[in-house]
Amino acid sequence: MKKSELIENIKNKQHLILAIDGMSASGKSTLANELHQLLGGNLFHLDDFFLPLEKRTKERLEEPGGNVDYERFLEEVLIPISKQETVYYRRFDCSTMTLQKASVINYSSINIIEGSYAMHPIFTKYYTDCVVLYVSSQTQLQRLKVRSPNQLDMFVHRWIPLENQYFKYYQIYQKYPYIKMD
Repeated sequence: MKKSELIENIKNKQHLILAIDGMSASGKSTLANELHQLLGGNLFHLDDFFLPLEKRTKERLEEPGGNVDYERFLEEVLIPISKQETVYYRRFDCSTMTLQKASVINYSSINIIEGSYAMHPIFTKYYTDCVVLYVSSQTQLQRLKVRSPNQLDMFVHRWIPLENQYFKYYQIYQKYPYIKMD
């Protein structure tokens, strides 16, 4: 799939819950922001749903996609959207390792969800559309060196292997349309 095809497929939808998943540094946030500018509506980031310390058990972290608080994302975002209700969600602040005060997001018929693990099977029944972004490993590392030079080692040795485990286990690139972003 091409980005232009995605835009053509979704631009006139009256009801949209679009999930954008993909590798670190593949362009998820950039694409989500572009689509949000084009379509309006609400934009949710799965980075706001990192797993809090009290849920970080060995078993949970070994689970593919288990480092995201998917229960809270379902409860605070996807279920209210599916019921056309106002969303009250608490952003997880990685710098303090705490949940912030709830943000109030009015219901919109246009919703974009972006982030690694967005295509976790527990979420997909709520989506009207989905896309996964892909970049080569070389492009990914180049982008991470520019974007997060102080965290490159953590990406290479921790986050990328966790993402790759998730993509492989749930066959994300085999099941869903993807866009090459190199």
